[in-house]
Amino acid sequence: MKKGMKIVLAPDSFKESMTAKEACEAMERGIKKVNSNIECIKVPMADGGEGTMQSLVDATKGKVYKVKVNGPLGDEVEAEYGILGNGEIAVLEMASASGIQLISKEKRNPLKTSTYGTGQLIKACLNHPIKKILIGIGGSSTNDGGAGMIQALGGRLLDKNGIELPFGGGQLGELEKIDLSNLDKRLKNLEIEVACDVNNPLVGKNGASFVFGPQKGATKEMVEILDKNLNHFADKIKEALGKDIKEVHGAGAAGGLGAGLMAFLNGKLKKGIDMVVEYTKLEENIKEADMVWTGEGSIDSQTIFGKTPLGVAKIAEKYDVPVIVLAGRVGDKIAELYDNGIDAIFSIMQEASSLEEALVKGKENIEKLSENLIRFMNVKNKDLSC
Repeated sequence: MKKGMKIVLAPDSFKESMTAKEACEAMERGIKKVNSNIECIKVPMADGGEGTMQSLVDATKGKVYKVKVNGPLGDEVEAEYGILGNGEIAVLEMASASGIQLISKEKRNPLKTSTYGTGQLIKACLNHPIKKILIGIGGSSTNDGGAGMIQALGGRLLDKNGIELPFGGGQLGELEKIDLSNLDKRLKNLEIEVACDVNNPLVGKNGASFVFGPQKGATKEMVEILDKNLNHFADKIKEALGKDIKEVHGAGAAGGLGAGLMAFLNGKLKKGIDMVVEYTKLEENIKEADMVWTGEGSIDSQTIFGKTPLGVAKIAEKYDVPVIVLAGRVGDKIAELYDNGIDAIFSIMQEASSLEEALVKGKENIEKLSENLIRFMNVKNKDLSC
């Protein structure tokens, strides 16, 4: 094995088992058991979905803050946001405040759920001297086009009698006037980048309501109402702001929050993995590496569509750096991954076990596999081992 070998450790989280940072640390422990001379560069990763905030904070040595906000149905919940290590960039996940996991299945109703809590999270970020906010918008329970979000930031959505609209996508059909005169002044000149991996427009058969509404509890009749209301909301946005966001790719993400962030806060939509790669400086670390280890809970046919291991592998492929994937589960139809920068895929499972046992033993299993991989590399390179 090459002396002074450098391995970049860039896994995603293993859902319900370990964070990306914990996965990095477990990999490093296994490696160092065999060869303490190997340099491990830990770069916790995510793809813009759950875990993105934590990964970016961990990768930049930033800090996580907790704050009480309104949940999707108005009840108080504890949400989180992070400030990256440079102190100038905030990061949050809308699911922390407005996510579907915060509502029991029987209570899900996108006519009533609101992004108000997401707006409160954004407002909390403004208490820091930041220049930019990164927002992940996966896992939404809402279909209000970001209406609640802008209301939390000081915007007013008024009906024909000048009365503020109640929360929820079911009320947007009553909108007559958008008043942004009291919008939080700290938003001026603030950059907003949005991690968004769907291309759905705001309205129509491929829009927010028809595609995502049913999984949030919408009946067929509710879907029709929600889509009609988002159409009306978009018309009022165009009337007030001169922005036509109905057919913009990604506008339908998170029940139209994508549209709201673009229209009201000039948000720029980016692929989630691209955002994380940029702010973790992954490419800079990979350039000088001898090998990259990545991974996540499950590797399967969906990985090819932009999941973390593929995003990492694409960067490594540019510099001809080999990539190993460590996964909790290795599913079917993964052959295509070998043509896209991934060189080998291993399951961390040591024995047959229940899902519950596998989740508990995740860190232990990834450490053992990491140790064995380095032992094997030593065996194959005995004459060069350090």
